[in-house]
Amino acid sequence: MKDTVSLVTGGSRGIGRAISVALAEQGSHVYVNYRSGEAAAKETVALCEQAGGSADIIGFDVADSESVDGAIQTIKEKSGKIDVLVNNAGMSKDGLFIRMKDEDWHTTLSTNLHGAFYVARAVSKLMMKARTGSIVNISSVVGEMGNVGQAPYVTSKAGLIGLTKAMARELASRGVTVNAITPGFIDTEMTAALDEKLKEEHLKAIPLGRYGKAEEVAALVAFLASPQSKYITGQVVGINGGMYM
Repeated sequence: MKDTVSLVTGGSRGIGRAISVALAEQGSHVYVNYRSGEAAAKETVALCEQAGGSADIIGFDVADSESVDGAIQTIKEKSGKIDVLVNNAGMSKDGLFIRMKDEDWHTTLSTNLHGAFYVARAVSKLMMKARTGSIVNISSVVGEMGNVGQAPYVTSKAGLIGLTKAMARELASRGVTVNAITPGFIDTEMTAALDEKLKEEHLKAIPLGRYGKAEEVAALVAFLASPQSKYITGQVVGINGGMYM
């Protein structure tokens, strides 16, 4: 992926950080997006450089379409193109849906689904002109199988699968591939904070008997973003230890 330019939304920590480093290792110059964690984003850039790659931070809120358009224009002016987009930015407001506040519902969908649409729409214009590009949307296993207490998150991630398929059909004629991955329970700061009993319950549902690693997810994303996967588009690839087949 030498001489390519990548944008990873929500790239300051967790899975986004691992993806940023993996792409940098492959030779891509990575723009690490963050909304509020500038210090963490700078740490990700340092890790990319330690891995022998290069990276820059770029702060914007994916849920703000004007902010997104401005950021993509900034990248275009600095680097001239975007070859790879990884829509990773996400959040969750959990609780039973009958008690879910309107604000929590809208906030989750605005970041996870609307945000992915805004960024992909802006980036696709550059990719279509270049007649090449790779977009990888980070969905979730719960978007395929559902989950108690996560109605807005599940809805946003299921919607991202539909968006992936629609985009893949529209962009294929311009040489742009669009795929989604659906991680299961991955060992990150978020899962580390879960109650131990809850962790045990989750592990029982995973045939491989362990959480996944952020680096494993990143390796899959790096493959789907690479030239080796140019005949793969419109696909939803699970990485969940077998908990959903």
